[in-house]
Amino acid sequence: MVADMGMSMNAGTSDYLKKYPERRISFFQSSYIVGVSFAAGIGGLLFGYDTGVISGALLYINEEFEYVKKSYLLQEIIVSMALVGAIFGAAIGGYINDVFGRRIATIIADLSFIIGSVIMALAPNPMLIIVGRFLVGLGVGFASITAPLYIAEVSPSEIRGGLVSANCLMITGGQFLSYVINYGLTRVPGTWRWMLGLAATPALIQLVLMIFLPESPRWLYHKNRKEEATTVLSKIYPSPRLEDEIAILEDHLEQESKNKVKVKFSDVFKLKEIRLAFICGAGLQAFQQFVGISVIMYYSPIIIQMAGFKSNESALFLSLVVSALNAAGTILGIYLIDIAGRKKLVIGSLSGVVGALILLSVSCIIIGNGNKRQVFGWLAIAGLGVYILFFAPGMGPVPWTMNSEIYPEEYRGLCAGMSATVNWISSVIMSTSFLSMAEGIGLGQSFLILLGVAVLAIVFVIIYMPETKGLTFEEVADIWNQRAYGKDKNIESIVEKASA
Repeated sequence: MVADMGMSMNAGTSDYLKKYPERRISFFQSSYIVGVSFAAGIGGLLFGYDTGVISGALLYINEEFEYVKKSYLLQEIIVSMALVGAIFGAAIGGYINDVFGRRIATIIADLSFIIGSVIMALAPNPMLIIVGRFLVGLGVGFASITAPLYIAEVSPSEIRGGLVSANCLMITGGQFLSYVINYGLTRVPGTWRWMLGLAATPALIQLVLMIFLPESPRWLYHKNRKEEATTVLSKIYPSPRLEDEIAILEDHLEQESKNKVKVKFSDVFKLKEIRLAFICGAGLQAFQQFVGISVIMYYSPIIIQMAGFKSNESALFLSLVVSALNAAGTILGIYLIDIAGRKKLVIGSLSGVVGALILLSVSCIIIGNGNKRQVFGWLAIAGLGVYILFFAPGMGPVPWTMNSEIYPEEYRGLCAGMSATVNWISSVIMSTSFLSMAEGIGLGQSFLILLGVAVLAIVFVIIYMPETKGLTFEEVADIWNQRAYGKDKNIESIVEKASA
């Protein structure tokens, strides 16, 4: 079927879906796709819960351990140790995903979450909290790669962006849940222990669900497990599109076998088309962090207290509102990502972030100069809200969506892992430096630095980021080939270059 259509008519391409509109799959048409995406997205929920819960737990850890309260450095270590774990998880997660599959990687993430959460809940001192944070972070690193890859590979091209963004909704939903739990536990004995220990519950649920979840059909076909892949694909695509999708995978496998590709780490930098894709993916991940989202999510209660709202309960309640805006913005992003497209969404998102950072900078500088009028504290809170409302639909989901779809099959796990590692390293830099920087130069001046980075991010997106809305994985690969070698030149395939 596919062979007769030619390359431009591969299943899932815009031309294919225009010719066969009845084969288009809508967002909620397949309960199987939604169910698998939801189960895989629990990893995103865990990811979000961990990033959100520590902001509230830290307030009560400070109360129980006086020497933690007196040391910004120790607070930053407690927060950032999960990010250090995430760096290791992301670095080895790509390899685990490529060799052992998405299910095994998810199981490893769940076990790490469970063990780390139990250690933190029972920790008698901050040192064991730090150990537990590292283990939970390891799980976060695995989940940050595996969940979007898994969802992207079971999703039809026409709804892939929305489904991968739904994983980001699980992340923001996890953050919102953490703030709800933080606020609800403010008067419960052992507050921070319950906050940190409850992360084991969704991890245990996902661990059980993994018994019933299938492996990614693309990964199975890549490993020459065709019958298993076909069984999974038959639950996603009805005939005759099923046969067309299988034909694409078969053609890809035959080409790979013929050229005997051996994926190497150095290929990411040696092969021009892979290098360009990685620059785009890693750049988006870095800018996601350097425009300040980790600072906002990890330290929003402390920032709110710096803005003049001193009580723990008030800070947590206002942080809960900020987190609710994050979830609402992500829902908007799910709707827009396959309509407006990735690039327009990111540019609009960053433009709003620039405006929010101007508001935050000005209000916090005025407060820092001794003006105690409550109106400026509320302006700072408004700035946080505007920041989240604009960040969440674009810069929240798009970097993860892009990194799940811009790399060819052979390099997807490796490159996604490397770019996620860039994200977590950037997050560590932000979370371990911001409080100290704010103490040294002022909170408003620190937001001015983030403002400059956000402007640079807009320039980067305009220059380096292609639009991938509605494209198949194969069409996306063609974009990088054309950028690397030109539209009018004979383009060597990725496989041919790798085997040269």
